Amino acid sequence: MKTLFTFAIASALTLSSLAANASDDLKSNSEVKANFKKVNVLLKEGVGQAKVAILDPNGKKLHQRKVNVTGQDVVIPYNLKDLPCGEYTVRIITEDEKVEYSVETFEKTETPASPLVAYAKEIEGNAINLTVVGLEEPGVEVTLRYAESGRVMLREDIFQPAGFQKNYRLVGVSAEDVYVELKDAKGRSKTLYFE
Repeated sequence: MKTLFTFAIASALTLSSLAANASDDLKSNSEVKANFKKVNVLLKEGVGQAKVAILDPNGKKLHQRKVNVTGQDVVIPYNLKDLPCGEYTVRIITEDEKVEYSVETFEKTETPASPLVAYAKEIEGNAINLTVVGLEEPGVEVTLRYAESGRVMLREDIFQPAGFQKNYRLVGVSAEDVYVELKDAKGRSKTLYFE
């Protein structure tokens, strides 16, 4: 009787160990990644038949799908762009196992464009030197204006890739009496004053 009891306990421990390993097997054969508001579920070859569900932060099932994974890995994409940002649950269930992953979605923030890089300095009397660097596209509109009235003194377009350097001779005014407005092909602008 004691042997039978020992055998029963050993069998129970073995079965519970197999059940724990089964869950570990599904975890090692699946992967979930979130990129902003897109979630990709990867099921590796050999998972077999599975149900994949995505649940909202309150546990409500948003979508469920049955898949049969044999022969090759399967990627199931979810686009959550119309849903609020937050923590979602991906549930994967096979005949023997169940695994849940928690993923966080968030808005993609736009990287601000780098500013227009330009310098101007007064040179040899009534002249200014203008330098523009780091252009991503050729095309800069250069406008020289009278400081007091804002009236246009000169307007020209310069189409040089990457950047340029140019001297402007001022007639009848000094550098302090003008300012330079710049606008590049990407819409970035900059105003340069002289003191």
